[in-house]
Amino acid sequence: MSVTTADCRVAAGLALRHLAPAEFGAAPAPLHDSLIGAACFGGGSAMAGWTPAAELPVVQVGLPPLVGAGTVEAWQVPALRGRARLGAARYAWSDTYLFGSIAPQAFADQPLQEATRLTYDAVFAVLARTGYRYLLRAWNYVPEINREASEPGGLERYRQFNLGRAASFDAARAPTHEGAPAACALGTEGGALCVYFLAMRQPPEPIENPRQVSAYRYPPQYGPHSPTFSRAALVRGDGGARLFISGTASIVGHQTVHVGDVAAQTRETLTNIDAVVSAARLRLGDAAAWPLAALSYKAYVRHAGDLPQVQHEVTAALGPTADVLYLRADICRSDLLVEIEGFG
Repeated sequence: MSVTTADCRVAAGLALRHLAPAEFGAAPAPLHDSLIGAACFGGGSAMAGWTPAAELPVVQVGLPPLVGAGTVEAWQVPALRGRARLGAARYAWSDTYLFGSIAPQAFADQPLQEATRLTYDAVFAVLARTGYRYLLRAWNYVPEINREASEPGGLERYRQFNLGRAASFDAARAPTHEGAPAACALGTEGGALCVYFLAMRQPPEPIENPRQVSAYRYPPQYGPHSPTFSRAALVRGDGGARLFISGTASIVGHQTVHVGDVAAQTRETLTNIDAVVSAARLRLGDAAAWPLAALSYKAYVRHAGDLPQVQHEVTAALGPTADVLYLRADICRSDLLVEIEGFG
């Protein structure tokens, strides 16, 4: 689908817009003045013609859009309180939210596990400095996420990433189980580790999926340390309650299902998203909250040629007007063909 300024989702003082690069660059000053952070997909062209404010957290993500030439994921707040820099981190904040990004090249000369630990150390340094102590949502883009280490007995890079992330969480005494942030970890073809994040002064409410084992309780077959994230994070505020849904895939219990069948994996993924949203509705006590067709989504597709099948299943489930950004990415397990995250 094409993305326009009409594609906006508001969450208790936080708004998300998916904009074409030219549209973003030509947007009126109020959009840029209220910008708390942005992620750009689609190569350098996504930033053409626009010079960001000096301290604005903006990150270029090495994932190509599968529809359109590029997309800017722009996060806005009603009143921006400030922007600053701390080491490798840039961040901006409102009364409620802090958005930050870590310079991807800051630790590019380190092995992935160490680079991940240092990256999250930089995240937690910002949180400690500002008082926005609680991670709400983290986006992680890991180069060659499925590649096995070359040495005998070496770990797959996603497992290296999980070890580095957990070490930093432990050092910061941040929750790695109940209370862990919503998150995703997708693979890029190259480049350096890319991380951006949202944080708050108060802890969000973690939501789990009754159809799945919590990721932080996965058995040892998935690596020496389980992933550190909740299936979703619920935020309540004056603007209403909103939901940040982690990267979700075709997993039931802790096992991949429908191996090799991208259409079935997409349907199972959407069933899991429905289960997470249902769990959040139960927590909120509002059975009508978050209609699935009204959420904003990012769909990560392993093989570009699978896009028509993924789009068909998504459209069948969500309708033709759903806000979905389709990206080419590797998924954290080599047998997963699609992953979808949501916000609403």
